[in-house]
Formats: sequence, C-alpha cells, structure tokens
Amino acid sequence: MEAKTYKVLEYDKIVKMLVEKAESQLGKNMAKNIKASSDIEEVEYMQRETQEALKLFIDKGTPPLYGIYDISHELKMAEIGGVLSPGSLLKISDSLRVSRNLKRYIKEVREQGKLDYPIVQGLIEDLRTFKTIEEEINNAIVGEDEISDNASGALRSIRRQIMNKNDSIKDKLNSITNSNKYKKYLQDSIVTVRDGRYVVPIKQEYKSYFPGIVHDQSSSGATLFVEPMAVVELNNELRELELKEKEEIEKILRKLSNLVAEEASSIKNNQKILQRLDFIFAKGKLALEMNGTKPNLNNKGYINIKQGRHPLLKVDKVVPIDIYIGKDFNTLVITGPNTGGKTVTLKTVGLLTLMGQSGLHIPADFDSEIGVFDQIFADIGDEQSIEQSLSTFSSHMTNIVNILEKVDENSLVLFDELGAGTDPTEGAALAMSILEHLLKKNIRTIATTHYSQLKIYALTTEGVRNASVEFDVDTLSPTYRLLIGVPGKSNAFEISKRLGLQDYIINYAKTLVSKESVEFEDVLQAIDRDRKIIEENRFEAEKLKYEVEKLKEELSREKEKTKETKEKIILKAKEEARNILRAAKEESDNIIEELRQISQDIEKERSKKIYQSQEKLRLKLNEVENSISDDILNVKSNEPPKNLKIGDTVEVLSLNQKGTVLELPDEDGNVVVQVGIMKVNVHISTLKRAESDELDKGKVSTKNIIRTKSANVKKEIDLRGKTLDEALQDLDKYIDDVYLAGIKEAYIIHGKGTGVLRSGINSYLKGHKHIKSSRMGKYNEGGDGVTVIELK
Repeated sequence: MEAKTYKVLEYDKIVKMLVEKAESQLGKNMAKNIKASSDIEEVEYMQRETQEALKLFIDKGTPPLYGIYDISHELKMAEIGGVLSPGSLLKISDSLRVSRNLKRYIKEVREQGKLDYPIVQGLIEDLRTFKTIEEEINNAIVGEDEISDNASGALRSIRRQIMNKNDSIKDKLNSITNSNKYKKYLQDSIVTVRDGRYVVPIKQEYKSYFPGIVHDQSSSGATLFVEPMAVVELNNELRELELKEKEEIEKILRKLSNLVAEEASSIKNNQKILQRLDFIFAKGKLALEMNGTKPNLNNKGYINIKQGRHPLLKVDKVVPIDIYIGKDFNTLVITGPNTGGKTVTLKTVGLLTLMGQSGLHIPADFDSEIGVFDQIFADIGDEQSIEQSLSTFSSHMTNIVNILEKVDENSLVLFDELGAGTDPTEGAALAMSILEHLLKKNIRTIATTHYSQLKIYALTTEGVRNASVEFDVDTLSPTYRLLIGVPGKSNAFEISKRLGLQDYIINYAKTLVSKESVEFEDVLQAIDRDRKIIEENRFEAEKLKYEVEKLKEELSREKEKTKETKEKIILKAKEEARNILRAAKEESDNIIEELRQISQDIEKERSKKIYQSQEKLRLKLNEVENSISDDILNVKSNEPPKNLKIGDTVEVLSLNQKGTVLELPDEDGNVVVQVGIMKVNVHISTLKRAESDELDKGKVSTKNIIRTKSANVKKEIDLRGKTLDEALQDLDKYIDDVYLAGIKEAYIIHGKGTGVLRSGINSYLKGHKHIKSSRMGKYNEGGDGVTVIELK
C-alpha cells in the first residue's frame, strides 16, 4: 500500500490506538509496524489470531501479560560471560514468570473444556518455563540494588558479622562521646561517617589532644571529623567485611548470570513468543473496545459492509452505513449535499478495508465482507478534514494521474468530489471519462460528486450504480444514511422555500432550468418516496423473519441443551452416588478397624494396669506388714510417757512420725495426736516423748540453708552463648536462689546478638510469681544486653 493511502485514511490513528493496548514495549514495537497484507491466507491467519484473543478475553478474562521486558541486551551480556546486575536479573525473572503464568492461564482454559484457540494455545505451549532459575533469582534478589541475606549462607554470615562489628564500633564511639574526659573536645556528641569510616566531630583547637585520624573538616574549618584510634582497627575490620560482602555478592550474581546464560537461546525464543502474544492480545483488546467483528474475506474485490461505523468517530454520534460493491456493479457514484456524510462514507470503506487486511477486526455487524486488494488508492481532501486543507483542481489531477498510472485490476479506488474545482461542464465530462476508463479495466471504484450529469451516467451505464446520502427536508439536516440505488436529489428549491425565499423567485428559477432537469428531479422525488415505503415494509418483513429464525434457533438450542443437561445430571448423580457409597464404606471400615484397635489397646492397658496395681499393693502390704511387726516389737519395749499435757510434742512409734497432743488419754489409754494435717487416735503405749532440740532441728536447718544461699548467690547471671531452653532452665533456678537469699535486685546478662535470647527471657519474666518488675539495663549497666529484675 502507498504511504499516502495510510495517511489520507488516518490509519496511523488506528495504529496509535493499537499501540496503547499492548502491555510491553516489545508488543508496542510490533504494533507500530502493523501494515495491511495483500495475501489472503496471511490476512485470514491474522484475523483468526485476533478472533482467538477476543474470545479469550470474553471467556477467560485478561491474560497475565504484565512483566514482559526487552531482555535482549541482558541475554547477550550473559552469553559473553558478563555479570548481570540485580535489576537485569529481576527483569529476566519477570519475563520467566509471565511465561509460567501464561502456561497456567491456558491450562485453566483447557480444563474448562474450551479448546477453540489453536493459534494462541500453540504459541503458549511453545513457551518454556524455568522455575528453578526464576526461584533462584527471586530468592537471592529483593530489589534492583539489594541482595537478600538468603542468597547464600556465607553472605548471611558476613552480614551478621558486619552488624555485630557496627554495634561494637557504635558502642565504643558512644562511650567516647558520653565520656567526661572527651566532652570538651567534641563539637557535638554525635557519631557520623566519612569515606565509609565512623568518625566524631572534634573542635579544631583540640586536635592535638584527641588521638585519631582526620578524615574531613567542616566548610568553616572549625570542626574536624576524626576517627578515634580506639576504633581504627574495628573500622579496618569492618571495611574488610564489607569487601568480603561485595565479593560474595559478585559471586552470587555471577552464578545467577551463568544459569541465565545456559538457557539464553530458549529464553530468547520465549521473548519472541511473548512479543507476538502481547501484540495478538492488543488486537483482541482493540476489537473488544470497538465492538469489532471478524470480516469474511475474498480475493474477488467484493465488499459488503453491514452497519459499518467509522472507528474514529464517537460511538454515540456515528451513524452506521450499509455499503456494497463488486458483484452486480463495480462503480458506485455517491451524491448528496455538503456535510451529508459522503466523505465519511469513503473513509469508512477505505479504513475498514485497510484494518481488515491488517488482521484487525472491523467495527461492523457479523458477516460483513471485504475484498483483499493489492492496492487501495484514495484521493480525498475537503474542508471537513482537520489535517488537510481544501484540495485544488491541480492537486486533485496530480493524485488522479498517479493513481491511473499504478492502478491494476485488483485495486480499490476512492475519489472524493471527482472533477471538482473547475468548470462544471468540463469537470463533469472529465469525471465521466475517468470513471469509464476504470470501469472498462474492471476496477472497483467509489466516487462522490455534486454533478447531475454523473447521476444520469450512473443510471444509464451498466456496471455503475447511484447512491446518495439521505437529507431530511423537514429538519433541513442530513441523516447520514447511505442509500444505494437512489441518486441524490439536490433539494435546492425545497430548502430555499423552507428558509423563506419568495415563491416568485423560486418559480422564476424553475423556468431557467431545462424541462428535462425538472422532470428528472421530479422522478427522483417520486423514486425517493416509493423507496421509503418499500424500505419500511422490507425492514418490517426482515425484522419478523429474523425474529422467527432467532426463536427457532433458540428453541433448537434449548432442546439440545436440555437433553445434554439431563444426561449430565443423571451421569453426575450416578457418579456422586457411587462416590458417596464408596466413601461411606471406606469410612465405616476405618471406624470398625479403629474401634477394634482401640478395644485391643484398652484391654492391654487395663490388664497391664491391673497387674501393676496388684504388684504395688503386694509390695505395700509387705512393707506395712514389716513395719507393723517392727512397731509392735518397738512398742512392747517402749515405756509410755508420764504426765502428758496438751501441746506436748510426742513421737508416734507406730507411724514413725512426730506430733502434738490434742487430748489427754481416755479410760482405755487412747490419745488424740495432731500429726501433720491429720488427727490420729493412738494408744499411749505407742507414744514417746520427743526432745525439744530435735523439734527445732528443721527450723535451724532451713535458716542455715538461707544463710548459705545469701552468702553464695551472686547478683547477676550470665546466659550468653546458651540456647533459649538452656538459659530459661538456669534462670529458673537462679531466681529461686536469689529469692531465698532475699536479694531484691539482680542482673540477667543475655547480650544483644539476634535478640532471640532477650525476647525469650523477657517473655518468661512476665507474670513470674517472684518477679515484681523488669527493665532493660541503662547505659552504665550494659544497655540492651542486660535485663534488670526486681524481686518481691
């Protein structure tokens, strides 16, 4: 196609709309280069691409296309052994993710039983997934400039060391900035960084009093940023760790780049497929937005556009047109008033044909048909065009000469106001000559004109047909409807009369027009009147016919659908019944087996417990028997205590326990004694008076224990280096010891580390029965590495 044709028909605006629908720059680049094809098989294939994309949007929704990038440069770098940046690796990971998500997308479509997408499905199935590479990249990289600690064990260890080293340096520097010794030397009690080294601001005049290395100074020179000698070695160690970190990151990136390089050719192929898929789905989105349909194609130059709409006009204002050419006639002459829609009709036919030959759906009703032409020529330019000024006769003729030189039989030619811009008589004659020349060459031609001579030419010439844009005389406005077979009526006298022109002027004007012209206009008026009546009747008949056919089809579909639904329901019910029975049987078998096993376990356990209880009882009876024998022997040799008083402490020999006398002996010699929490009634012969020093022995022993604890327990416990379980076990015993020792405040040293030990200890201390309160250590108490507890 000529570049001028694309420009005149405003094809570039359609391309711009298509570009906006693409997700990636790759898809946009392909959309920018879209052109019409003259190969009918290629056009059919491109149309089926668009049709499949449109159906997928309707059936399944938007495909997961976000994340497609142009990674050609990254892949080339990886292939030649380069190390890719984190950002480049993330772009590759995103592209791999899109491929995997599209695989899942089309799999779900297949599972739904929808398989009418051979082109798109084939492209997606050709994609390869590299989940291992994708996961390796995502596990190692968290941002365009950030590597995750999980990238490698070595990196995690190095970063932990860096963190600890930073803490050590900050602690050291904080001790310096908070020290009374150095306060007068400091400009501010802050710690900052210069050239990657931790420094403190020192007043210029105290430079010689503060040992360290100067790294920078303020703009005024009053402040020096000095690295204290106390942290020089620590800073050196930190720098070494940072270099190790950098080397480890380089190693990780190289490893990931090598993984990409190994599959570079396959990933490149993926990229080409993703670009094509993005372009295809962009065509589908545009078709959805335009409410476009797939046109039927032919290579015979036949056009039959039904309810076609110009895609650049607003949907709520555009008037659809029906236009056909190429079967019964090859030349169509469109007449009518200015602003009536003649030029829009030409552009609609030309633009929709270009779109169809580019593989885009056209904004028209189903079963519209377009011919696949080798060339489309257009000489269009009028006062209605924003981008093109009014064409002169010479510029028109220049375009027409160019068209006549290049035109062939499989061409579509569009002329706007053919022969205009010169003497009407000569212009009309020249227009008829041009149309006759193209007609003899069997070329499809559509031309607009104001000349009455061309109306007569179309009526009297075989292969030529009149058409007109309808004009409503009552409202003095065009309807924009295209009427094929009816020449346009000038309506000059009727319009002038309705606008208020005097009758005598109109009547005199009619005398100046030839009798044949007046009669011809009258015939056109009668034809137009009859056409409207016939069209109304035809429309009503077609509407009824369409409704009958539609009802018939719906009834047939419902009948078939009911039959299928019935069979599916029966089949599904049988399958569900079988599944329920199978599941019930399996469940009942399992329950029976479990009950049998439980019964066996209970029986075994019961027998075991009965045996154990019997054995314990036997042993206990033996012990009691022995004890009773010993007690009886002891009782016989024991002399009952004399002069017992209530409150005396005695030893109950039969129980080998000490107690207090509650009631004196009765007539039978039975005494009530309090032994622990029990009151027992024993014979006086089984009692022996206890000595007072033995009763106080327990109290003395307890006091000795507390005194020993108080002397030996420290006011701090160091739990560093222990696991949380070990630490809590030691801490539990320590709290009991300090509580017995009467210590009111103690220090738990757990260190800073990862914070796990500190967090676990603080959780344990909350609600402890001996702990009154707890807090973090102050600066001089160890800071976050120590927890101070106050005991009740």
